Amino acid sequence: MTELNKNYSTTRCVQKMDADLVIAEIKAAHKPEDKFETVLFLPEGEGRKDEGGLRTQGCFKKSEEDKPLITVVTVVYNGEEFLEETIISVINQTYDNVEYIIIDGGSTDGTLDIIRKYEHVIDYWVSENDCGISDAFNKGVILAQGNGIAMLNADDYYANNDSIFNFAKEISLIDNENYFIYGNTLRLSQKKLSVKKDRRFSWCLSVPFSHCSSIVSKRAYKQVGSYSIKYKIAMDIDLLFRVKEVSVGKSIDKVIAVQRDGGISDTLRLTGYKEYFSISRKSCGFFTAGFFYILKVMIVLKNKVKHA
Repeated sequence: MTELNKNYSTTRCVQKMDADLVIAEIKAAHKPEDKFETVLFLPEGEGRKDEGGLRTQGCFKKSEEDKPLITVVTVVYNGEEFLEETIISVINQTYDNVEYIIIDGGSTDGTLDIIRKYEHVIDYWVSENDCGISDAFNKGVILAQGNGIAMLNADDYYANNDSIFNFAKEISLIDNENYFIYGNTLRLSQKKLSVKKDRRFSWCLSVPFSHCSSIVSKRAYKQVGSYSIKYKIAMDIDLLFRVKEVSVGKSIDKVIAVQRDGGISDTLRLTGYKEYFSISRKSCGFFTAGFFYILKVMIVLKNKVKHA
């Protein structure tokens, strides 16, 4: 094991290896029932601009017995405003064994300049066209080698330097390959900073945590498959509902990430609720899911009238 730079979470547990040997290990670990195969590098897609990172230099990582590898995936498109803050929050984590993957959708602003600035602490990044957020998520998932996979979008960031350590500590206590772990989220808006705690009332009302403050095991992804491209907003909700059916869930009462208001789920909230209804009715039943859908729509409409 080589320590490239002790100052960053992504460069403290690196191994210099031949890529062919790593690929052989990945193939040996693949099970016939797995929904997808893990890859080290993406085959060149449409509009490929560039790729880079530690992997392209023969530097790789593995899970250790006392330090499970945790992969963080950031998807971005024209995210120059906040991306650097996101990257810094990952590489400054206290936990040692962190893998960082960035999937860029072919940005036309200064996003690539920021990624290249930090590519010495990013395991793998690629910039090319994609078919939307789900497609970008899926690219990150098949590239991830970690025991657990955390999604941190380019306008969000980890609230403190122990966020991934808190995930790792809980992973060591769960005696199951399939798991999802989640904590609390700080919601950052122009008006205020507030804590969004997990709601235990009902998944039929809402998934009780934010995507950016959760981690899902790679084995659970392998069992339930990828993010559905038919959903434009609630693809994470659909994935988490499927994960919940096959996994052990654990809530930790700690703030994990900061999530900015103004994302696609905020600007297209009614569309998101419609997709949520389509997803939740499979588990909660048509009438229960419909009741909560109507309730949430009424609240949104009421707020619109209030602020008109």
